[in-house]
Amino acid sequence: MRLLLVEDDDHVAAALSAVLARHGFDVTHARSGEEALEALLPATGAPFGVVLLDLGLPGQDGFEVCDRIRKRTAMPVIMVTARADTRSKIHGLNLGADDYVVKPYDTGELLARIHAVARRTPPAESPPAGQHDPGGPNALRLGPVIIEVPTRRVSVNGTTVPLTRKEFDLLALLAQRPGVVFRREQIISEVWRTSWEGTGRTLEVHVASLRSKLGLPALIETVRGVGYRLVVPA
Repeated sequence: MRLLLVEDDDHVAAALSAVLARHGFDVTHARSGEEALEALLPATGAPFGVVLLDLGLPGQDGFEVCDRIRKRTAMPVIMVTARADTRSKIHGLNLGADDYVVKPYDTGELLARIHAVARRTPPAESPPAGQHDPGGPNALRLGPVIIEVPTRRVSVNGTTVPLTRKEFDLLALLAQRPGVVFRREQIISEVWRTSWEGTGRTLEVHVASLRSKLGLPALIETVRGVGYRLVVPA
């Protein structure tokens, strides 16, 4: 199994990598969130089976990295950190981490947890070289619209539509519950990670851009005074 170890301490990473290698893992070491996200790009080779993610990273911390990983893929993520407080554990699991291990840990327990989360995740199947398989187990299908969450790809009637990161996040949020109204404040909080003040116009611009790019003006319906909902086209 390929395993991505995200750890900024080289001594800790070297010791853990040696143990993992002895148990048959092919370990790639990333020292920062940026390196980790780059290593997860499809062009870097076969997919990783598990990501071991430290929280105290330079630049963006492990919570932000986990959030960005989860928006790209369903790949298992185990947070391995010295932060033992309950609040951090809850936050990490709510962001989509599959497990949370506190340092110092027993190596045998860590190995067991790695195998446990790997067993719960079906292996990713890659399409033949040069071909793209639209959809998949994690795709959201809404009439002619297909939203592929792991790869952040959107297509309409088989044609890929390029979206910005926030446009995709907005569309994916609304698509989680078609027909359900999302309040403006809720959308701003989940997509922009900020409060409503001063961000309302930004939301309106992104909704208008999505309607235009997808060529489906009725896909996102405005509910006056409340927010927006996604209407599945026939």
